[in-house]
Amino acid sequence: MPQFQNNGIELFYQIQGKGKPLLLISGFLCDHTYWSLLMPSLTKKYQVIRLDNRGMGRSSSSNCAYSIKQMATDAAALLEHLGIDKVHVVGHSMGGQIAQELALAQPDKVLSLLLLSSLAKGDDRFNAIIETWGDLARILDLELYEKAILPWIFTNSFYSTPEAIETIINMAVNYPFPPVPQELYYHSRAITSSDTRDRLSHIHCPTLVLVSRQDVLTPVKFSEELVQGIPNAELVILDSGGHGFIIESPETVAQAMCNFLAKVS
Repeated sequence: MPQFQNNGIELFYQIQGKGKPLLLISGFLCDHTYWSLLMPSLTKKYQVIRLDNRGMGRSSSSNCAYSIKQMATDAAALLEHLGIDKVHVVGHSMGGQIAQELALAQPDKVLSLLLLSSLAKGDDRFNAIIETWGDLARILDLELYEKAILPWIFTNSFYSTPEAIETIINMAVNYPFPPVPQELYYHSRAITSSDTRDRLSHIHCPTLVLVSRQDVLTPVKFSEELVQGIPNAELVILDSGGHGFIIESPETVAQAMCNFLAKVS
């Protein structure tokens, strides 16, 4: 298995495709497999690198609290490990927070930034939701936990097909690398304590901010704040999907990403 060590953490990654390097950084409760439905589109033109954040999937736990900035150093260490000098960076939700910190810390490495359903800083409502998710992870079994958070992730349309939700829950429960509850708590606190608002103007690479109009977890106003703060950012609002539009509308998301990457390349 492709793994490397950074500051005592074993980090898992996977590489597929050929072309310009494209790093995908997952969000809360997700590992590299979250991007699976986009891979056929992305690997046609790019060398796609997927990373399991510390405490998720096949990456090891740290047994102590950490920040979004520290997770960004994991991503930077992976690029160093692979000898990659320039890379397009994509982050979904928490992964977008990590991607912002990576672009701020390694501006010469990041060719472009794609922030999907992400934010610079959560408001009180968002923080209350995420903190509750961190707390619930330590008291609910995984099946009930998934049932509790999925309504925030998917739309009414997706829920109108019951087998879709059942499939996601069954996959999560039977996944051989389930999340560690304590790590979800650490992730939740890293999310709510992260704030890039006063540093967004220092991100100078071309940036796509992509969000669904139906996203109730990270609503459009969060994406608008990113675009207002990042000098070379453009906002694309999709009508389909919710916060989990990578799963609900993978073709639409992949097309928006590929259109942007083709333009900046």
